[in-house]
Amino acid sequence: MADGAAFPLGRMARLAVFASGRGSNLASLLRAFPPGGDEPLAAVRLVLSDRANAAALERAREAGVPAVHVPFGRDRVAFEARAEALLREHAIDLVCLAGFMRVLSASFVDTWLGRILNIHPSLLPAFRGLHAQRQALVADVRESGCTVHFVDAGVDTGRPIVQRRVPVLEGDDEDALAARILEQEHLAYPEAVRLVLRGEVAP
Repeated sequence: MADGAAFPLGRMARLAVFASGRGSNLASLLRAFPPGGDEPLAAVRLVLSDRANAAALERAREAGVPAVHVPFGRDRVAFEARAEALLREHAIDLVCLAGFMRVLSASFVDTWLGRILNIHPSLLPAFRGLHAQRQALVADVRESGCTVHFVDAGVDTGRPIVQRRVPVLEGDDEDALAARILEQEHLAYPEAVRLVLRGEVAP
């Protein structure tokens, strides 16, 4: 990371993806920004997970991307120190949280402010936090969707970059709504990354 640098960088950006689970949004980012591809804007150069058995790590290895397990446990300070060292070691410019189920400290976020993104399965500011699809169903809304946003010190409170909408259908349960939203997440995240790296949106 180049401290103080603003997007666009005038060169290919190096992306890191933090993921805790299966890595389907990671897969969409790898397709859009492959480590050895022809995309001049960016390439995924590091994948980090707090879970040793996360499928996201295997996805990364299959794509030829360094994949690192960093335990979180009860020690967020140690996790963030190791994560920061890895980000600097790999000269990362932009961090993408993709199904990363941990809350980062205000200090860590401040260091990466404007260079750390997250994707959330609701039309923020509606339904922040966990179980957003369940919250949408309980609220009996007619549409939901996903939001890619800048990360700040709050929980899902950073400035939205891209939102994509889906209908909430009669008879939907959490799984059905989540699957419909996930299809749009895979489109929204690469779009948002491009907007940020081109300097078309800032926090």
